[in-house]
Amino acid sequence: MPHNLMADILVIFGLSVAVLFLFAKIRVPALVGFIFTGMLAGPHGLGLIHQLESVEILAEVGIVALLFTIGLEFSFRHLVKIRRSVLLGGSLQVGLTILAGAGIAAVSGFPFGQSLFFGFLLSLSSTAIVLKALQDRAELDTPHGGTTLGILIFQDLAIVPMILLVPHLAGMGRGAGPDLFVAVAKGAAAIAVIAAGAKWIVPFWLHAVARSRSRELFLLAVILICLSVAWLTQAAGLSLALGAFLAGLMISESPYSHEAVGHVLPFRDVFTSFFFVSIGMLLDMGFFLAQPFLILSLTAGVLFLKAFLAVGTVIIQGLPFRIAFLAGLAVSQIGEFSFLLSKVGTGFGLMSPRIYQIFLAVSVFTMALTPFVIAGAPRLGRRILSWPLPARFKTGGSLYHGPKETFLGDHLVIIGFGLNGRNIARAASQTGIPFVILETNPDTVREERLAGMPIHYGDATHEAVLDSAGIRSARTLVVAINDPTATRRIVELARRLNRTLHIIVRTRYLGEMAALHELGADEVIPEEFETSIEIFARVLRKYLIPKPEIDRYVSEIRTGGYDMLRTLSPEAAVCTDLRICLPDAEVVTFRIEEGSAADGRTIGDMALRKAHGVTILAIRRGSEMLYNPDPQMELSAGDILVSFGAPEQTAAVASLFAAGGVGADPIGGSENF
Repeated sequence: MPHNLMADILVIFGLSVAVLFLFAKIRVPALVGFIFTGMLAGPHGLGLIHQLESVEILAEVGIVALLFTIGLEFSFRHLVKIRRSVLLGGSLQVGLTILAGAGIAAVSGFPFGQSLFFGFLLSLSSTAIVLKALQDRAELDTPHGGTTLGILIFQDLAIVPMILLVPHLAGMGRGAGPDLFVAVAKGAAAIAVIAAGAKWIVPFWLHAVARSRSRELFLLAVILICLSVAWLTQAAGLSLALGAFLAGLMISESPYSHEAVGHVLPFRDVFTSFFFVSIGMLLDMGFFLAQPFLILSLTAGVLFLKAFLAVGTVIIQGLPFRIAFLAGLAVSQIGEFSFLLSKVGTGFGLMSPRIYQIFLAVSVFTMALTPFVIAGAPRLGRRILSWPLPARFKTGGSLYHGPKETFLGDHLVIIGFGLNGRNIARAASQTGIPFVILETNPDTVREERLAGMPIHYGDATHEAVLDSAGIRSARTLVVAINDPTATRRIVELARRLNRTLHIIVRTRYLGEMAALHELGADEVIPEEFETSIEIFARVLRKYLIPKPEIDRYVSEIRTGGYDMLRTLSPEAAVCTDLRICLPDAEVVTFRIEEGSAADGRTIGDMALRKAHGVTILAIRRGSEMLYNPDPQMELSAGDILVSFGAPEQTAAVASLFAAGGVGADPIGGSENF
């Protein structure tokens, strides 16, 4: 490695550490810090970097690593789900943005070919920056995250015909038709080869490598797959980044995707920093300071125009305004592939040096503002939704107005029909619990309604949508979506509409539990927490700990964890919420099995309260619920007892209701008070 490059890398890392440390203190995203580092160290700043071409190569490796890891977290099945966003949303966004940009340039006096070229530059967004920002916010799996990804994938594909059309726009081409046909054919062939490799070659190859139990060999094999696919797509006329994303998709279909992520993540973070630093190096601060009003005005205009058009394209797909707004603002910047296209256009005389500098300045500013735009989009979207807009505009489609007898009350409302939503709906269907599902994916709604599922299209962040699902008379609400912002809004709105509603929320992270409890959620199930409990239980089984003891340990851990993480103050609370007033007790349901110690005996004979400290609150016998049962009531097999007591006490009496007295598990779980 040349000495100058080593010195440049040292400067980049040293300056990045200092800038990021300062930016972390003032809570500015790290991505902006890297761009600022490039502005300082670049040729237009302090001039500390000399090997610019070598840094650009490292930056390209960073894009490949970033898109590869994002592909690892997705799958071809997921891409099939967002095909509507790729084909319809992406084509509409690119087409409308090209027309708008070309129209504005033509009105400003530019020739047709040059105007269309400006439209090309305007239509592309930054795949690397947007996906990085969404990934940091854990929003890549949300509805607006999937919509954004679909649009970005189409843009990456659209760069190929755009580059081929540049000579034709400059009047130097002899017809781009044959070249375009050849490029499309090459691209289709490359994708076919990749799809075949994902199904037959990669799983077999990774299995053979994994059997060697060599970490070094596995890492090299993963990198080889990534670089090979990226090179193949580049040779076919597509981008390296798209090839890296497809390589990640190939490995994501195998059982070794998680191991691959663990190996690649450290390299991704290092090389991605070079990409963002290289973006900052492009900006000439002297040029900006000479005409700041022009640059800032164009930056604001680009962000507004692209966001407006992108929001419109998503609304056309029938998605709610909230999703359209978040996705539209996410793709409102100018992307890194526009830089590549601008270099090609400059070589054919489509951009003068002054216009090129204006383009670079505006592009870098839109990229630097992207993290702030994405972070502020939810709050701005809520303000717009508070305006008196048509309900169809807000919800993205007509609300379901089914017959009122569909929701007579006491039913279950499920928000989201992903894996968790499907499992809950399946369990409710088998147990005879009436339920209704709300989902924002119109394709899923159409397919499931044809299958007889009580599912309806609608964005549950709107009061009218929740009303259409009978939320005011429902007994339980389960929120099982991946969007943290929407989850908080749904909980807040549902609690306001129904004070007695029992709200259960599934979330990804422990840090969200306190906020959701404060908004009105009765139970918050964090995936991190439940995963650790399951691991703990399996560890105990390996050490031959008896199952009743494992259940008792798990109950104590779950109770302690929720109490520890709950931030509501008992002193300021009133006893309308027993979870706060009685934090160390729980309600547990047991089923009396035939031949158990309780079968045929009275409640008084069992002496549950006197001997074990457990109180029977109610008995469910068939379809009848008997509250505050008499001590002389005789228990029989099939009865469901609703008991109250401390976790260790309810766990101790479980064996009394099991056949043979061996032990029994609560059938309905527990509700911590």
